[in-house]
Amino acid sequence: MNENAVKPRAVVLVSGGLDSATALAVAQEKGFDCFPLSFDYGQRHRRELEAALAVSRSRNARDPLVIPLDLRQLGGSALTAEIDVPKDRDEAAMGSGIP
Repeated sequence: MNENAVKPRAVVLVSGGLDSATALAVAQEKGFDCFPLSFDYGQRHRRELEAALAVSRSRNARDPLVIPLDLRQLGGSALTAEIDVPKDRDEAAMGSGIP
């Protein structure tokens, strides 16, 4: 690609996990000018947003734009409410609702 050419742009959802880190790397390798995006959905632990920032920086990308999106309005889950994370559930229990 010509150094003066404008790169195509891509918004890449970066959550801090392996899948989104791979998506960012692939988009960069394909020549996109990447704009990382993360959501602060009211999660109890800030580690996810910290990991998203670390992933973006490790790829020399921009810091993620973090958009607040309070999912607690839709009901509680173990990600957003002060309830225990369910463990050791059987398959029937896993198929009946979001913990």
